[in-house]
Formats: sequence, C-alpha cells, structure tokens
Amino acid sequence: MYTVLTYFVTLFVIVISVFISLLIKYELEKMFREKRDVIPFHICNVLITLMVSFGAHTVMTIYIVGKEVNFLLQLVILLFMIFPIYFVGHLAFVKYKFKYWPYETTDNEKVIVLNEQYLIKKKLPLRLRNYNAAAKENKSKK
Repeated sequence: MYTVLTYFVTLFVIVISVFISLLIKYELEKMFREKRDVIPFHICNVLITLMVSFGAHTVMTIYIVGKEVNFLLQLVILLFMIFPIYFVGHLAFVKYKFKYWPYETTDNEKVIVLNEQYLIKKKLPLRLRNYNAAAKENKSKK
C-alpha cells in the first residue's frame, strides 16, 4: 500500500515539475527568440524533473515506508515515468504555442506577424464591443 502511495506522490511531483519546466523553457525560447526547439533545454528539463522526482521518491521511501532505496532501479523506473509525461506535455505546449500565442517574429526580427487564430480567440465581450458605440453615435449626431 505504501509503495502505491509513494509512486502516486512521485507521479504528482513529476507532472508538476514537467509543467513548470516546460513553461520556463518556452519563455526562455521566446526571450532568446529561438525558432526551433533547443535540445539543451530539453535535457536540462528532464534532468531537473529527474532530480525532483528522485528526491521525492527517496524521501517518501525512506521516511514514510521505512525501506532502503535501490538507486539504480529507481533511476530507471523514474526515467520510464518521466519520458512519456514530458513528451505529452511538450506536444501540448507546442499546440498551445502555435494556436494561442499572439505574435511571431520573422527572420529579420523586426516585423511582428500576428497570429490569426489568436485574434479569433480574443473576441471582445459584447459589453466592451458596444462601449464606444454611444460615443460614435453622439459624434455623428453633432
């Protein structure tokens, strides 16, 4: 029972760590104006997630269950848990990036190309669309 609890907590820590590391990765790529994925960012994200999940698993195993940890076996198990979650999270962020980011820079980094899908998504509420309608009517009457 305690082993299931340990792996469940570790899985929760992995999901949170992958989400945060991918969020930081895409913000860094946007800051450095990288067009393609940067492989060292992926490697660092997987290593950071591995360290965090390994620490959580070790603490749960030693202090909650009271057993010793087989480090090599746990390293392999955690890597097999991290890779699919990281891959699915990466695909979700790529889909989000292409669909909902407001702009994209061109090769010369001077012209901003607006994303049409972002503009379609960001329609103003009806209350705000008609906000200046009264002012326009007053100007046309004068």
